Amino acid sequence: MLLKWLLALTIAGMLVACGGPTYAPVSERTVPAASQHNPGQYTVRKGDTLYSIAFRYGMDYRQLAALNGVDSRYNIFPGQRLKLKSTTRTTSNESIVRESSTIAPKPIITSTRKTASSTHKTTPSKSTSSKTSTTAKPVSKPRTTAQTASKPTAVTPAKNNNKPAVIKTNATGKIYWKWPVTGRILSTFKTKGVVNKGVDIAGSRGVAIKAAASGKVVYAGNGLLGYGNLVIIDHNQQFLSAYAHNSRVLVKENDMVKTGDKIAEMGSSGADRVMLHFEIRRDGKPVDPLRYLPKR
Repeated sequence: MLLKWLLALTIAGMLVACGGPTYAPVSERTVPAASQHNPGQYTVRKGDTLYSIAFRYGMDYRQLAALNGVDSRYNIFPGQRLKLKSTTRTTSNESIVRESSTIAPKPIITSTRKTASSTHKTTPSKSTSSKTSTTAKPVSKPRTTAQTASKPTAVTPAKNNNKPAVIKTNATGKIYWKWPVTGRILSTFKTKGVVNKGVDIAGSRGVAIKAAASGKVVYAGNGLLGYGNLVIIDHNQQFLSAYAHNSRVLVKENDMVKTGDKIAEMGSSGADRVMLHFEIRRDGKPVDPLRYLPKR
């Protein structure tokens, strides 16, 4: 019996070794960003960009840059270690910028000198009499007393200051999205069950994949496991779009593209069938593309 089990295991190992590369099902590749493992640190490899690393871990690329002191050119190099988590308690958005529509006023500290009606009167010296005559009128209702003057009462910030921090962008106007390709939708955006961070669209090999909106190509490569030949376009520093599983990529990083420009050809790289996997990300987080694409 033991000999039979050993023989079966040997045959199984030979089949795996000879079977060539295999790809995980789409449902396993497209885990939501919120549940994707964040190791806390990442060592840059050849072919990586700040955008692709942020994309891999569901981060906003500006957040990743801020965590590591990378300037607005976003240049990184192989072997560089990048922090993926903040070591402070500030939120990820606060590490970029905090916007507030109002500023809390400074506490008003009134003079601790008692008025003439007090039991203990104070008589100003001649050296200060000229100065006191030119001072502003005393506040009729001081906010602090002599006992609390050394520790002024804290002023409650305006209600608007309680709003969560937001990411400041240079985005202006609206983005008018268009479908990157026509075809039957195989799978829609899902965050529960069999999750999917975008939409999968069927088609034939070689069909033109077009830019869903104007922008700058920030990644063109195959370094992200499960996406195959991938193109990522930055539209307005807030929205990114991604086009995966291409058979051929026709653009390179830093290319400027317009809505409808051909950027790739449909294929099955990193997938188990020919299709386009299309994502839209807002501030680094996947959102449902069908909320933005025109109805058809």
